[in-house]
Amino acid sequence: MKKYNVALCFLLMYCLNTSAQNKRIHQRVDSVLRFMTLKEKIGQLNQYSGRDVTGPSNPQQYNLRNEIKNGMVGSMLNVKGVKDTREIQGVALQSRLKIPLLFSLDVIHGYKTVFPVPLAEAASWDTAAIRLSAHTAAKEAAASGIHWTFAPMVDIARDARWGRVMEGAGEDTYLGSVIAKARVKGFQGERLGGTDAVMACAKHFAAYGAALAGRDYNAVDMSEQMLQEVYLPPFKAAADAGIATFMNSFNTLNGIPATGNRYLQRDILKGDWKYPGFVVSDWGSIGEMTTWGYADDLKDAARHAITAGSDMDMESQAYKKELESLVVSGKVNIKWIDDAVRRILYKKFELGLFDDPYRFCDATREAKVMADNSHQLIARSVAEKSIVLLKNENHILPLQQAPKSVALIGPLIKAKKDLAGSWTVYADTASITSVYMGLRKKFSSQTTFNYARGCGINDTSSAGFHEAIELATKSDIVIMALGEAGDMSGEAKSRSDIHLPGKQEELFNAIKATGKKVIVVLMAGRPMIFNDIADKAEGIIYAFWLGSEAGNAIANVISGDYNPSGKLPITFPRAMGQIPIFYNYSNTGRPVTATSGIVYKSAYIDLPNTPRYAFGYGLSYSSFTYSDLKISKAKLTQKESFNVTFTLTNNSAFAGEEVVQLYLQDKKASVVRPVKELKAFAKIMLKPGEHQGVTFTVKPDQLAFYKPTQGWITEPGSFKLMIGAASNDIKLSTDFELQDVVNQGLSSNK
Repeated sequence: MKKYNVALCFLLMYCLNTSAQNKRIHQRVDSVLRFMTLKEKIGQLNQYSGRDVTGPSNPQQYNLRNEIKNGMVGSMLNVKGVKDTREIQGVALQSRLKIPLLFSLDVIHGYKTVFPVPLAEAASWDTAAIRLSAHTAAKEAAASGIHWTFAPMVDIARDARWGRVMEGAGEDTYLGSVIAKARVKGFQGERLGGTDAVMACAKHFAAYGAALAGRDYNAVDMSEQMLQEVYLPPFKAAADAGIATFMNSFNTLNGIPATGNRYLQRDILKGDWKYPGFVVSDWGSIGEMTTWGYADDLKDAARHAITAGSDMDMESQAYKKELESLVVSGKVNIKWIDDAVRRILYKKFELGLFDDPYRFCDATREAKVMADNSHQLIARSVAEKSIVLLKNENHILPLQQAPKSVALIGPLIKAKKDLAGSWTVYADTASITSVYMGLRKKFSSQTTFNYARGCGINDTSSAGFHEAIELATKSDIVIMALGEAGDMSGEAKSRSDIHLPGKQEELFNAIKATGKKVIVVLMAGRPMIFNDIADKAEGIIYAFWLGSEAGNAIANVISGDYNPSGKLPITFPRAMGQIPIFYNYSNTGRPVTATSGIVYKSAYIDLPNTPRYAFGYGLSYSSFTYSDLKISKAKLTQKESFNVTFTLTNNSAFAGEEVVQLYLQDKKASVVRPVKELKAFAKIMLKPGEHQGVTFTVKPDQLAFYKPTQGWITEPGSFKLMIGAASNDIKLSTDFELQDVVNQGLSSNK
């Protein structure tokens, strides 16, 4: 009881201190706001790119510097490094009110140290590792004068054609929500203001991952139920985690551009969720409302954006040029300007920039942080956790006994820059470890490595096949590194065909025809289709883009120094025609329940109706058994939670981690429910022969669903509980019943 009272006192003191600090900041914001002219207020709502603002003078740079000096700019992006940020901050401090700038940058998966792309990190299902990755990136960025990153992207993505799938956590709402929280806490710490943290930004609000045909900047048309159940929860999780900012999206949602969407920004975000941070537009998206045909001109676009709740204009110059006249003419209420300015000033106070505008501009700290070798070790660890073992026929992996000769074949064997993927801050490839370097270092002089490129990533020629085939025939085993180029995924990188590019699968078939055993390492920013490799290769490692330590991490997995534990955060299709494909689909009235008898069923007639690799799938060098499933209650009421327990056993000679997954199915409801939904997971490390009891708690709100006329509700009925190693590999299951439930609105954060 004494310990409980002490903990309660600490919690109460923390809440009181936080409340007092918030009140002080609001008072300071008001003290600045009352002295600001309308022009100066509007100035805080403008953000410009400053890639060349510190370079040789030209009229455009002079004008931008003059705007900053006159207090007409609130934030700059793409200015980085202590020298440049200090210089430009100094210009801002020449303004009448000396309001400091916010410096922002797309720090998506690392700053100087490149971490795995976010989709790869999501494959780790390791929130502690993901948080550490974000924190390390934030530490480096903050040391270089950056205050604000445009990450994490929390869009749910079910269409692998979309290039930006690499920036998110995949297809699942629950996994995406958990990872969103981890990334926010990693970037920002527990509270903003530390010089080892930056403001995070939840993007793209909202539903950008559902852009039609997987094309960037496209329209989105969806039901309110799908929006609330699938696409909004990760944003709510980010808001609940205290994220500093939101970014709206390029897409329309049911005909309304997100940038000018009052329902999203004012009604849901700032209304229902009571979000206190500010919203920034995406690059030029305010001006693009005219191109959509939604706004008459730039002035009309500015009116739509500010009244809808878009606080800061990134690069449209709509607010700069049009807001003053809109306010003077009465077409925009000054209250919307004041609200936006308050939100932005609050963050500047919260970061401590009014007390010390240069607190993030310490050259000594910058040099020290950039030279911190521990960051490479962290990157290697995260990269190892992000690798997914897709196939291991006859336990070809790991190569614990070094082979005498290995043929290293493929366009990505010696690649460096590609391994960083899209959205890298520094283009320096010297520090990136290639697969070739990693394997040679790992196996040292015990093994002879011979290399042949075979073909380029997107080649139409097979001229290099002959050399590769000759090399393979002379070697004991073949390791191939195949995949996308690093710039084939990311923004504006949608692909109509996600098959392995060029002649690479033909190269694999030619090498496999030699009769040699082949291990394939696949690298990309999205799921790919590679059916011949899936069928014929003895071993398949899916590495995504792993960053600075890619080669070392892959070598550690191949050698057995690291036992892979990654699980896919997104479904891999067999064919393009299956896209979009995801595990939590509706059953339909004519479901496919077997591989035969599919006539007049919801099925394709020309290929299996299952994915090539399911959500949650991933192999290990260990083997695990699941047993002894028990639930504490088989019947419960709306207010009751219950515990689920089972035993996990490692039956192998390898210590390893298993990601155990809990799925639920509402068997019958007033709105059709998915066949299963992920509701919990845990990553368990076990020694050889060790077993451990695993417990999950199922809470009433996990049984809720959204009904447009009622909001979040639960209904009485029968539910199926499933424990598995993947969405298609359920090991244990049981039913339970929810009784005596009165339909009642629940929290919108399901």
